[in-house]
Amino acid sequence: MSEIAELAEKLKSEGDKFIANFSNLKEDQWQAEVYTEGTTWTVRSVLSHFVTSERGLIKLFESIRQGGAGSPDDFSVDRYNESQQQKTKEFSPAELLEQYKSIRANSIAWVSGLQESELEIKGRHPFLELTTIREMIKMLYLHNQLHYRDLKKVIS
Repeated sequence: MSEIAELAEKLKSEGDKFIANFSNLKEDQWQAEVYTEGTTWTVRSVLSHFVTSERGLIKLFESIRQGGAGSPDDFSVDRYNESQQQKTKEFSPAELLEQYKSIRANSIAWVSGLQESELEIKGRHPFLELTTIREMIKMLYLHNQLHYRDLKKVIS
């Protein structure tokens, strides 16, 4: 199996797992607090973050693939996340889950369309800083796994 196929499969299997887990939440679990430092994030907020961060990152990755530098030096992950939470505050958990399904499918398609050589293209990631598209894709699923680990502690 090619590395591209492996990365795409990892995104698919991880996405399917999250979709199944989010789909099985009871209504009251969506408001469980996951993070309380600074702005409080609920389980719903974490799903919103999955949606908005992945949407933004795939656009960033494509820009880098096309020759762009990546995220600006002065990019603030905290400011971005706060603004995105505001933009999604009216969506229900079910609507966010549908958006996540669509965005993850788009991410898988984007990764599947890459050439192996494009994995080596470098650009600036908002968290990893200067790195390859390969590492950015890996961080896409690792990022969600880290948040999901924290989320599981409050919904178990």
